[in-house]
Amino acid sequence: MKNVTDSFASLGHWPFAGSFGFNTDILATNPINLSVVLGVLIFFGKGVCASCLLSDLLDNRKQKILNTIRNSEELREGAVQQLEKARARLRKMEIEADQFRMNGYSEIEREKWNLINSTYKTLEQLENYKNETIQFEQQRAINQVRQRVFQQALQGALGTLNRCLNNELHLRTISANIGMLGAVKEITDY
Repeated sequence: MKNVTDSFASLGHWPFAGSFGFNTDILATNPINLSVVLGVLIFFGKGVCASCLLSDLLDNRKQKILNTIRNSEELREGAVQQLEKARARLRKMEIEADQFRMNGYSEIEREKWNLINSTYKTLEQLENYKNETIQFEQQRAINQVRQRVFQQALQGALGTLNRCLNNELHLRTISANIGMLGAVKEITDY
């Protein structure tokens, strides 16, 4: 902590700007590093002028920037084309969605009317079946009543015949019937 405070305290003791002098402290000026950098520049820089080097660096940088701009323009044009294609597909899909929606609505309406018509037909068939069943039951009831009336009339007639017929009348009726059958037989034989 004391080192940090000392470093801030030493900032206040800078020499004045008006003084000029030669610094002989080898560690403060770092002449070794400066000599190495100058040696490398001289060794690799033989036959190369500084303006040519700077011009080459600027030309290379310019080419890189131009290539980057060109690539960016190509990418932008590709993105614009893809955007236009996507917009066209979107419009197409919206049109198809509208068509599907309209077809769906018309299909729903058609199915609704088909269902209504089918329901009316089913109701009509059920009504016809009900009427036929009622007529059948009425006819059956009428036939049952007729049968009962016929049976009662037949029983009444048999009862009356049994009360009225005696043996002599019975024998005369049988003889008359036999006589009629004999006459019918004679007619058919000729």
